[in-house]
Amino acid sequence: MPSAKPIQCRAGCAQTVITPPVGVSLAGYFHDRVAKSVRDDLYAKAMVIEHDGRRIVLVSCDLISIDERTTERARELVNADLGIPSQHVMVCATHTHTGPELRDNSVVKPPVEWRDELPAHIARTVRSAVDKMTPVTLRAGTADAEGYSFNRLFRLKDGSEVFGVGGRKDQVIAPAGPIDPQVQTLSLVDAKDRLVGLVVNFALHVDVIGGGKANFISADWPGEMARAVAGAHGSEVVTLLLQGTCGDINHVPHDPTNLPRGGPGRAIMIGRGLAGVAMHAAERAEPMTALSLDGRIDVLSIPYYTRDEALHAELDALRAKSKRSPFEQYVLERGESWPHDGKNADVPVQVFRIGDVGLVALPAEIFVRIGLDIKHWSPAPSTFVVELANARASTYVPTTDQAERGAYGAKPILSRWLCADAGRRMADAGITMLHQMWG
Repeated sequence: MPSAKPIQCRAGCAQTVITPPVGVSLAGYFHDRVAKSVRDDLYAKAMVIEHDGRRIVLVSCDLISIDERTTERARELVNADLGIPSQHVMVCATHTHTGPELRDNSVVKPPVEWRDELPAHIARTVRSAVDKMTPVTLRAGTADAEGYSFNRLFRLKDGSEVFGVGGRKDQVIAPAGPIDPQVQTLSLVDAKDRLVGLVVNFALHVDVIGGGKANFISADWPGEMARAVAGAHGSEVVTLLLQGTCGDINHVPHDPTNLPRGGPGRAIMIGRGLAGVAMHAAERAEPMTALSLDGRIDVLSIPYYTRDEALHAELDALRAKSKRSPFEQYVLERGESWPHDGKNADVPVQVFRIGDVGLVALPAEIFVRIGLDIKHWSPAPSTFVVELANARASTYVPTTDQAERGAYGAKPILSRWLCADAGRRMADAGITMLHQMWG
């Protein structure tokens, strides 16, 4: 039996459609994919929690990533309207590959007018969540989801790592890392035991529904998950995905299967399945009996990758080719124009305490071992590790061990912008702040 009575706070949730116009280029691949239709809308979703005069804001957007410009402007607008300080506002992306790009220097061009309006949409969504605040209890739940996520990198006999097996099955030893099967939830439940909002933290790449041939806008499996939760609990319930550390995790099974391996069928299957696991976790979660809210940001100075002899040799080989693929041309242009040799990046690591939940938000696609390490050393009863939050300090951040093994996600300039040890530095900063909050 619980030893104390559940504690009430105030909280609210809201969501705003942020779907760009048809004709936008879709982010996430090394070639242009133009959206000819909208399969399902993209949303900015906000949850605001208030207790003892403090407010914590969680925002999740159906986008491939969030850039620092968007986050900072949204925080400014939220602060001006509601007085909530920047360190108490987190903005993250679900990582859908069937939505627009925000960055200017990416493969495809962003819709500039739409991008410029995004911070205002986020701020209005936060304001709407505040306007809907009601007394609730907070409940942190957990359950495991097997069979939905798979490590997409493989260790070869020569010590290198590759993305996918391809024609090298005879050289593969095993998957190059684990998965994180844990589905963690933070639910808001009102005085009538109705679900008001649900946060889901799970590590799985959001590139299921369309792949390289996608020509439509979609929130992918997180959208399917949200619709399944709303179908069970009511259309007013807002479900936010806080993407876990899935830099080396995707949806493709290692073994033969008669189930869909990709496309809408797989996205629907994953969305409904994870909704079921999340609702199971939320239904059996105990109400919190004590509540403390806190938020902090530590901006780390981490060295960028600096071009070395190996990279220069690779670029020379690409220049010598008479015909280059679009991917090879991108690598060459990116390598020749790399502006960060000998420089450091500002890398914001944000940490929240929400009662029993510790949350660490990191600004890149993070390999799963880093998230598991943070969870292992965390003092919090529940620890959410959230990637693609607040900025984009790198595309991927592998573990120190995997940074030099050659796989996609660890390849310098293309997918790894920072030094090999960046992930450990981020993890250590997050763990340190968690321990400071838990005293």
